[in-house]
Amino acid sequence: MWPPKNRGMHQHPESTAERVVHVGEVELWTQTYGRPADPAVLLLAGTSNSMDWWPLEFCAALAARGLFVLRYDHRDTGRSTQEQPGSPSYGLPDMVTDAIAVLDAYQLESAHWVGFSSGGWVAQLAALDHPDRVDSLALLSTRPTGHGPADPDLPEVSDQLFAAWASMAEPDWDDPAAVLDYLVDSERTLAAEPFDAAAVRALYEEVLARSIDIRAAITNHPLAEQGPRWRDRLSRITAPTVVISGDRDPLFVPANAEALAAAIPGATLTLLPDVGHELPARRWPDYLTAITTNLARRGAGVRR
Repeated sequence: MWPPKNRGMHQHPESTAERVVHVGEVELWTQTYGRPADPAVLLLAGTSNSMDWWPLEFCAALAARGLFVLRYDHRDTGRSTQEQPGSPSYGLPDMVTDAIAVLDAYQLESAHWVGFSSGGWVAQLAALDHPDRVDSLALLSTRPTGHGPADPDLPEVSDQLFAAWASMAEPDWDDPAAVLDYLVDSERTLAAEPFDAAAVRALYEEVLARSIDIRAAITNHPLAEQGPRWRDRLSRITAPTVVISGDRDPLFVPANAEALAAAIPGATLTLLPDVGHELPARRWPDYLTAITTNLARRGAGVRR
């Protein structure tokens, strides 16, 4: 079990108090930014990532544009319910149920969904299975299929990334310094230059400070059942959609984003130069503009 250095939520001038949302016996830790009367934005982090992956400053910047921002810890991340590493009992459809439960807990009929990587899969499934709960979609660094081999018409993970993964040894999970180095090095394999190692290290220090068991997060998300394929249903999505990808993404090579945007009616595609599978601060203005421009297509009054 990972020993958190600080079990308390770090506060921020733009944040409200944390809140626990229950889904059956599962506890999900949540936090909001901005005014509840403003249009809601639900942030969904990617594989193995807690709410901390969405930096406080990014959330505050969205709130400053007239949005009510929600972020939360997925199962097995942060302070949410943990399971034994290597044997998750849940699957991707359960993570969609979790996200809907977060909206219910805040008495929100719907929200604008922003999903990064596997968070984008949750958002796609929500738009298909719960269209009345999804006002718009911003799909970041993601693809139209879940964990596993790519479809034959889509590119696989880059050879360079495969090689980098092969060279990385699993850390000693009882050694906090080794785990921190491992997480930073993992992010480096996904990022484009210039890589802001100091910012990534600070982010993962925050992640580890709040994690109950970081090994469960790293291990269980990739093993979770993906449920039925949904790619062939994407033409049914009616929510205004923007697909955003870095042009140097080594995990989901940009052709994945192109295929995703082509499959969703009316979707727009934004390719960001010199960006990998990451959310680098130097490009936050581009993400913020793309997200708010897209949700304005649904009539939301925001500051762009």
